[in-house]
Amino acid sequence: MKSFTVKDLPRDERPRERLAKLGAEVLSIQELLVIVLGRGVKGESVMNTAQKIVSKFGTLEALQEASLEDIQEIKGIGPAKACQLKACLELSKRLDKPIQIDKNKKKNQKLTCAKEVYEALRKKIGGLKKENFVVVSIDTRNKIIAVDTVFVGTLNSSLVHPREIFEAAIRRHAAIIVAAHNHPSGDPEPSDEDIKVTKLLIEAGKMMGIEMLDHLIIGKGKYFSFRDNFIHNS
Repeated sequence: MKSFTVKDLPRDERPRERLAKLGAEVLSIQELLVIVLGRGVKGESVMNTAQKIVSKFGTLEALQEASLEDIQEIKGIGPAKACQLKACLELSKRLDKPIQIDKNKKKNQKLTCAKEVYEALRKKIGGLKKENFVVVSIDTRNKIIAVDTVFVGTLNSSLVHPREIFEAAIRRHAAIIVAAHNHPSGDPEPSDEDIKVTKLLIEAGKMMGIEMLDHLIIGKGKYFSFRDNFIHNS
């Protein structure tokens, strides 16, 4: 039976063409793997190989933790491609390494300045063309543990679930979180949906014992802090 290949797809539905036209963020993990791997081997297309990677490991975190030997158990993955995958994942890991807020802050001093978080995030999501919702996980020493993108697309209270937001915080063992998202228009003024999502997450945080310190909306050269404007005044 002939293996399904990239060339069997209409040209505008192929991973490279979709990335060039729509941006990398809209591609599935399988499509991104297809681009990274490049081509398959005899009797096994790169599409099938990518799908087998997704089926075997399930998440990128699991793939990142896998050994080269584990990855090479998949047909179509030899030493070179296994190293290629590990290198790509390590680059991504280093890109998201912890960001220090303020080295002069005393231990256990609570983060109170929204501008510090804004400065840490503006280069990451400030110029993006689509809304990206991120969770900043913070430890008890007031240092950023990680910044996880948990949602891409127009913010809607019916689509953003607290379990997705706080899953990242729980996985990072965060004591505090700051939620943030960008407005591609450049205007950080909150919408009605932004307000609904913020209230929903504050209540969820209270139930889970993880403080939601703030929700920032990042625009072009400026930001809006719910903590400064709404949370403390409600």
